[in-house]
Amino acid sequence: MNPPSTDAPLLQVDQLVKSFGENPVLDGIDLRVQRGSIFTVLGPSGTGKSVFLKCLAGVMQHDSGMISFEGRPLVISDKETRADFRRRCSFLFQNNALFDSLSALENVSLPLEQTTDLDSREIQHRSMDALAQLELESFRDRFPSQMSGGMQKRLALARAIVTRPELVLFDEPTAGLDPLRRNAVFSMIVKYQRRFNFTALIVTHDVPEALVASNRVALLNGGRICFEGTPGDFSSSSDPVVTGFRDSTEALRESLSLIRSDFQA
Repeated sequence: MNPPSTDAPLLQVDQLVKSFGENPVLDGIDLRVQRGSIFTVLGPSGTGKSVFLKCLAGVMQHDSGMISFEGRPLVISDKETRADFRRRCSFLFQNNALFDSLSALENVSLPLEQTTDLDSREIQHRSMDALAQLELESFRDRFPSQMSGGMQKRLALARAIVTRPELVLFDEPTAGLDPLRRNAVFSMIVKYQRRFNFTALIVTHDVPEALVASNRVALLNGGRICFEGTPGDFSSSSDPVVTGFRDSTEALRESLSLIRSDFQA
């Protein structure tokens, strides 16, 4: 992967905190995401990765800390800045969140209808262009239930990019997929990130694919970022938290080997 820009970060997170009752989920998150990069936050299931992404997107309100976009803090009282951020950011949900009652074209058109003042002709033109870019133009009249899982994922991405965002947030984009389909999804993200030049922030627990696709990775553990660096740094790290997550498959292999040895003894 090409190195990200060395300019000021597009997205900056400082001491982000989020709790549910007495249960702290995010306990002081700090993060810097450079413009034009693919940044992946790794972590086991249940560690708050999706909560973190929803706080960034404004879907969920954090308790304290600061989120800044292009150096401008996103605070509730500054409605203009938050509205500008929503126009320039898209969210690709874990389950795609497509509307089954709407056709592919209608699904892609929806963000333009809800967030812009474009006339119906321009909305259709942009929506068809997004479908064409994702090689779905011939399926414009199909409903999501009539499309394969991979096509649904591409349709969700078409809807995410139709507003021409600068930042796209991906919530577990490969959840529940087999290895081949995981590879296809990460390839899709890299391909279209380069084509449209958006910044991608991904949360996932899929280590091998993320290390190949990303410029930088971070590991979320215990409500904090316990590692941030390049994929190479992550692969060579001897930090016990990193190795415990990264090398879990090897640990399982060793454990099973011992179990089999005991049974053979």
